Amino acid sequence: MRGRLGLIGAGVGAALLAPLGIRAAWPDGETGADESRSVPTDLRKRDPHATPAARRVYALLATLENDARRGRPSRTVIGQHVELHNERYNPAYGDYRGTKQPGYYYRKARDITGRLPGFVELDLGPGYGQAGWAVGRTRSYSGAWPGCRRYWGYVDDAVDLAVGVWAGLPRPADGSYRPSGTHTDCASGGEVSLPHNGGGPSGLVGFSFHQPYPGSPVKGFEQTKHRNSPGARDPDWFTRVVTPGTTEHGALLHDLGFLADHLGYLADRGVPVLLRPYHEMNTAPGRGFWWAGQDPAAFRRLWRLTYDYLVGRRGLHNLIFVWAPNSWDGRYGKEPRPYYPGGRYVDVVGVDDYSDTPARPFRGEGWTEVWYRGLEPYGRPRAVTESFHVPLNAAQPSTLARTPWVLWTVWGQALTYDNVSEPRGKNTGADVKRTYGSSRVIKGGSTQTGGFDIRSPRQT
Repeated sequence: MRGRLGLIGAGVGAALLAPLGIRAAWPDGETGADESRSVPTDLRKRDPHATPAARRVYALLATLENDARRGRPSRTVIGQHVELHNERYNPAYGDYRGTKQPGYYYRKARDITGRLPGFVELDLGPGYGQAGWAVGRTRSYSGAWPGCRRYWGYVDDAVDLAVGVWAGLPRPADGSYRPSGTHTDCASGGEVSLPHNGGGPSGLVGFSFHQPYPGSPVKGFEQTKHRNSPGARDPDWFTRVVTPGTTEHGALLHDLGFLADHLGYLADRGVPVLLRPYHEMNTAPGRGFWWAGQDPAAFRRLWRLTYDYLVGRRGLHNLIFVWAPNSWDGRYGKEPRPYYPGGRYVDVVGVDDYSDTPARPFRGEGWTEVWYRGLEPYGRPRAVTESFHVPLNAAQPSTLARTPWVLWTVWGQALTYDNVSEPRGKNTGADVKRTYGSSRVIKGGSTQTGGFDIRSPRQT
């Protein structure tokens, strides 16, 4: 049975949320008198079969949002995106030259501040330039996919790290890790380890899916781009992808099967997942991913059939769906509303913000305020789903007071290093410490290390 580890009643109790400084939801799913401005706090309004753990995570985010909308004190969960395929296989990635152990940038926040992120987003795509989907070892979730392939061990690490962030590391009972938290990579023979995080629940988990185009024989980042997909040469290709019965649609379902098998493994272990598929869909045509810049009706169809496959056909009720357009600056990203699939299919709305910086906010307004106000009418918790920068820094020390996003995720290596192709400055150690030391920010880590357990009324 999916989601068997989560145990709470139908409501979210005050004892659970009070230690985080959060008010409990009213029985009807709202939080106060001004119901017209409220976002729903019960995930069952979207998915009647949502797991208790997924409901708790969503209720946390929704209650933070409702407090912010009413001008009450609110807080932001600080997140970190982790690209395990780059950490493990790309020596040029990050703040030193050489391959890293998986979870390097999850651990890096603690190295700088002594605290872990409250949210970690991992990537099940795009692969590392190899033929076909694969995994490192044969697992219960991977029988349909070839095992022990070079450059695919990171998939196992991503799944095991997700379990460990939600339930604690090291976890020798999961996957192939020894009690020490290490294992031997079956393809390379090298020793791989995940970071310890105190041995108890330490945060929330998300996945993105940088999916190479359906039917791509090679799975790598270059195959995620529109210009390298069949759609760059055939204007009808995307329509066939979202049309049942076509070869292209069959290829899409094949890819979604890869995603669903791994998400199902997490569901069986009670791990709720913030799933962020098909992000930056409002990018100018030809400049983004294969699903971006398409006819909005066709994109909405892609989102809804993905939802129906994962939730309806595969029975995954541990998912919280995150819709995240690119910042709509009129140059790289355009107005995203036509691409919105609708509240029946979306739980959280966010923005991938690369259009402004703390030192140079978009249009000279407060940093991120344009996107924060623009997402308000969707009536969902609002998140910065990708940013090069931590929210609190020397140039913008009051960002979260003006724009109390419920979640803020820093992109991968940008925590300590920015690509030279994106000369927008970088986070200093002082910036990171300022953010992680703020009372406005919810950090991670087990209760033994000063963090929080969302499933427990205890917080230290």
